[in-house]
Amino acid sequence: MTDSYDLLVKKSAERELGALPKHDLRRVTERLESLSRNPRPSGCEKLSGHDQYRVRQGDYRIVYAIDDAAHVVTIVKIGHRREVYRCPPYSHVQPFAARTTCTSCGR
Repeated sequence: MTDSYDLLVKKSAERELGALPKHDLRRVTERLESLSRNPRPSGCEKLSGHDQYRVRQGDYRIVYAIDDAAHVVTIVKIGHRREVYRCPPYSHVQPFAARTTCTSCGR
């Protein structure tokens, strides 16, 4: 039995990965691959209020979820440190009856 995890990347995270500058893309890709070998490396941090973790790679943050039972790491979001935790635009502008809480900030 192997201890490595399968790596799944959400479509939105794939788009974010493709938008990275070339010189950062290689380092972020290497970090993604290392998460399949060790999903909780030193320096990873569990996000409060979520079943997700984040790891730093230069100025970029990789947000991911771990399913230990299935041995799967799901990459949820990849972004610059100043933008990765922000709510999506217009996520709070909904009719009152349809309002749900934002998964990023809880508003």
